[in-house]
Amino acid sequence: MRSATITRKTAETDISVEIGLDGTGVYDNQTGIGFFDHMLDQLARHSLIDMTIRCSGDTHIDDHHSVEDVGIALGQALSQALGDKRGIRRYGACLLPMDDALVRAALDLSGRPYLVWNAEMPTQKIGSFDTELVREFFQAFSTHGGITLHVDALHGINSHHIAEAAFKAVARALREAVETDPRKSDAVPSTKGAL
Repeated sequence: MRSATITRKTAETDISVEIGLDGTGVYDNQTGIGFFDHMLDQLARHSLIDMTIRCSGDTHIDDHHSVEDVGIALGQALSQALGDKRGIRRYGACLLPMDDALVRAALDLSGRPYLVWNAEMPTQKIGSFDTELVREFFQAFSTHGGITLHVDALHGINSHHIAEAAFKAVARALREAVETDPRKSDAVPSTKGAL
């Protein structure tokens, strides 16, 4: 099973992340930020990546450090679990509807991090959660996971639906990209021979 465990401790956060790429989407995520836990649960469930995340952070200041640092640690765990990326499909995409929201996610596990984010939220908050942190999470995740990631909200009037559709769309694209390609399970998916 392709798996990884990452721990990250700073003056702002204390984080552990465990993932299994060949799982069934079992999750146990506890960051102290309710909405963020809900989004991480969606990421695990729809990517079929088993995920256990613990984060103790300086949420008395705000949620920013916890959300960003979980993104960093999760990206590092993904990169470690993928190893040399031999046999993976590499690319994934999903067009995901959720009520009023329609979000497109496309990604490449290229080792070349780049985020294109076109997903404006109509409100600044979802409950007590700052909506700008959705982008911050994916910026950290794509940078430290070596992912080229494009996220576009094509429709949406409800911030919760847009954010959740983004996490689910990325999850479904990630599921496709990390899967083993039965036609090329012994090769790195690049003409360079390395990713």
